[in-house]
Amino acid sequence: MKILIRQGRIIDPASGLDRVGDVSVAAGKVVSLGEPVAGFVPNRVIDAAGCIVAPGLVDLSVRLREPGYEYRATLESEMDAACAGGVTSLACPPDTDPPLDEPGLVEMLKFRARNLNRARVYPVGALTQKLAGERLTEMAELRDAGCIGFSQADAGIEDTQVLLRALEYAATFGFTVWLRPQDGWLARGGVAHDGMVASRLGLPGIPGTAETIAVSTILLLVRETGARVHLCRLSCAQSIDMVREAKAQGLPVTCDVSAHHLHLSEMDIGYFDPNHHLVPPLRTLRDRDAIRRGLAEGVVDALCSDHSPVDDDAKQMPFGETEAGATGVELLLPLALKWAADHGVALARALETITVRPARILGLSAGQLAMGQVADICVFDPSAWWRVERAALRSQGKNTPFLGYEVQGQVRYTLVDGQVVYEAT
Repeated sequence: MKILIRQGRIIDPASGLDRVGDVSVAAGKVVSLGEPVAGFVPNRVIDAAGCIVAPGLVDLSVRLREPGYEYRATLESEMDAACAGGVTSLACPPDTDPPLDEPGLVEMLKFRARNLNRARVYPVGALTQKLAGERLTEMAELRDAGCIGFSQADAGIEDTQVLLRALEYAATFGFTVWLRPQDGWLARGGVAHDGMVASRLGLPGIPGTAETIAVSTILLLVRETGARVHLCRLSCAQSIDMVREAKAQGLPVTCDVSAHHLHLSEMDIGYFDPNHHLVPPLRTLRDRDAIRRGLAEGVVDALCSDHSPVDDDAKQMPFGETEAGATGVELLLPLALKWAADHGVALARALETITVRPARILGLSAGQLAMGQVADICVFDPSAWWRVERAALRSQGKNTPFLGYEVQGQVRYTLVDGQVVYEAT
């Protein structure tokens, strides 16, 4: 299949390319940028005038809910949602049922995903068996099955010695450990940030120290073991400062934040809005502003959707009893563009946080638009406004804090391996 994407603004954050021109695709690869090669006769022409032609987005946290939670979402629905959001590569956490702690489960997930011919799926394997935080998994076997890293998802490891042994093992084989830092004892029973909003609403709180104490512990163990660690979905200003200092000291640490925490704070909970029940909880305005600065400065390496589809029944209860999580993979691009527009961040810099930088964390060559590269491409209209409504979302999970919002930036086409897998109607 030969495709010509005509006269779009081509932006490749990895190389700094930013110009109007054509992109030619053949045999799943990008064969030219700018002018088509001599004799190139496309089977299809895509008019990209007024649109951005960028690398396919790379999302570091997309829960596909399979196996085990098909009543919340299916692999088909969430892969369709990813493509509608311009996401061509995604990492999925291991907190399925059963967890991704055995090679057979990982191979089954990758096989199912390949057969759908949608976005590329990169499983993150379980760090401990059943995510119980007690016995390490066979990480080498899981890596051979296709895992790109190892995580506890939102389940913590109470025994610090187990965490130490996990990091030592990972350092020996060069694996990356993904950790969402949280002290389980300090966070126990909490559903919102331990601040004035939680106090006013009578909600049990999770203090910021639940995260920062865990970050401190992890960084000390990284210094001890030399293991490569990725910190997931940081939410506190002090956590960002600690990562900044760790990077200055040369520690092998990266981190990401969620698009929700980039724009929202505890003030947005309003009167017990369950769509704002998230993990980690929405923090203070100061924390939100620190996240924005950290992402702009490059201290925060990547922006993720933290896509966690939840069924309607699980959200139709009192706030403290609802299930935490929100759909987000279709909103990653417009929320990144909103951050850039609101804070004077260059478009290429914003795209970098959702393309090449997360790809580097995954150890992939994705997130780039260059000759010879696999043609994973997102074509979007940066000026198009659309309303976030249930009917507009392809994800089976319709719960998002941004329901009713008008957002700017709409995906027109998504290509994976040189094939059109999504086309706006």
